[in-house]
Amino acid sequence: MTNPITPPPELVQQWWEQADQYQDDPKTYFDYVATEAAQWGADQELLACGNYLKQCAQWEEEDVTEFYNYRRPKPPSLRLQALNDLNAAYNEDAIDDTTYCNIRRALEALPK
Repeated sequence: MTNPITPPPELVQQWWEQADQYQDDPKTYFDYVATEAAQWGADQELLACGNYLKQCAQWEEEDVTEFYNYRRPKPPSLRLQALNDLNAAYNEDAIDDTTYCNIRRALEALPK
């Protein structure tokens, strides 16, 4: 590999410290650090690709942002997850109409 992606030692130390919550389970402890390192490396590669697209392929900033968002989609909000769960329960006749409407209106009133 000609251009290795290596996290700074301070960041690796931070991951080890954060992994302390798993110290009773060595497998989970090491899995946590390995996962953080893999995610950091993938993020660095994605940023490098975005920079390449801006410089060499003449992509506009908005296109690069869309590329980033496509590769790192945000998980649905808790509000959206709750609405989806509520709709699924309603479709399975697990709750009555009044309860469904009350909960749905409350969830929809929450900020997105």
